[in-house]
Amino acid sequence: MALQAAPNAPVIALTHAGLVEYEQALALQRKFHQEIVAGSRPNSLILLEHPSVYTAGKRTQDFEKPTDGTPVIEVDRGGRITWHGPGQLVGYPIIKLAKPTELVGFVRTLEGALIELCSEFGITAERVDGRSGVWIVDEKGSRKIAAIGIRVASGVTMHGFALNVCPDLAPFTQIVPCGIDDAAVTSMALELSREITIDEVSPVLEKYLYQALGKVSA
Repeated sequence: MALQAAPNAPVIALTHAGLVEYEQALALQRKFHQEIVAGSRPNSLILLEHPSVYTAGKRTQDFEKPTDGTPVIEVDRGGRITWHGPGQLVGYPIIKLAKPTELVGFVRTLEGALIELCSEFGITAERVDGRSGVWIVDEKGSRKIAAIGIRVASGVTMHGFALNVCPDLAPFTQIVPCGIDDAAVTSMALELSREITIDEVSPVLEKYLYQALGKVSA
């Protein structure tokens, strides 16, 4: 499937991959990345879920990892350790950037799309200075609803974001998620106090992501 909002807008090929093992998805990302760098594939967005897995970015410290010996997959993205699992909507935009050196700007673009998505579902989310991802900040404190970790190579992005739609949040208690030990992790289901599914959220997310990615992709 390809998304295109206007005649002159860039095409972004959309892949719904379902439930995919992390390392299998990483191999797919690398394949897409090579093809986009070579010009043989359009900019692409992969949306999927992972079976339960911990992944650690390049800045992860040992004390942040599980203390019970649970395996952790080391990856070449930015950021620190996080958890992926069913009920979490993961997006990998493999995009040739119009301005390849503006990685922070690309992260802010993803944050903006996720904030708009949350707003459509009645959740007030925001950015927090000095911390990537999307947050909810109110009288209950600060809690993270979406994590972001990106890598750019040859002007093309890899990795992406993880939005907590309706996962079991217990695995986050075994780590220091994203290296942050003074804030909680939350989900759309928890914030809305109702059942919500990936299928309900996915088309809305696609809309906002496409609008955002179209502004920064070459």
